[in-house]
Amino acid sequence: MKIREANISDASGIGKVHVDSWRSTYKGIVPDEYLNNMTYEKREKLWINNISAQDQYIIVAEDETGQIVGFASGGKRVTNEHEDSGDLTSIYILEEFQGQGVGTQLMKEMFAYFRKVGYHTIFVEVLKSNESKFFYEAFEAVHNETSSITIQGKELDLLIYKWTEI
Repeated sequence: MKIREANISDASGIGKVHVDSWRSTYKGIVPDEYLNNMTYEKREKLWINNISAQDQYIIVAEDETGQIVGFASGGKRVTNEHEDSGDLTSIYILEEFQGQGVGTQLMKEMFAYFRKVGYHTIFVEVLKSNESKFFYEAFEAVHNETSSITIQGKELDLLIYKWTEI
């Protein structure tokens, strides 16, 4: 598995992972209508914009054939009382590649980036019903607060975890 910084030509692969991961991870959690309306094209445009903006650090995980099988992104936390803090804004892996250490490799690279730019406190938001919360807990994230988010008219509990020393 190769982990590297994303570039514009990766937007299509990232978009595919984003849509497929949401559909497998959030099935039964997020309304089907929302998941069914996600398209590769819309997500590709989103990731072209994200990569072009350069205010996030975006990395991809490639398998031995060069296919993008996962990605992660993060950057400076904009609205927060903690100085020198960042957000892990996304980490998604195709279902068939989960449980193989890809997430661990992505997390290690993101944490190396956060340390390099001087972020001491990192936050991540995860839906309470999403079992990936256990992944973050295994990385010693501490539950900081609970909020809510509405997706397609359905209110969902949102857990906010943080790391205070990465």
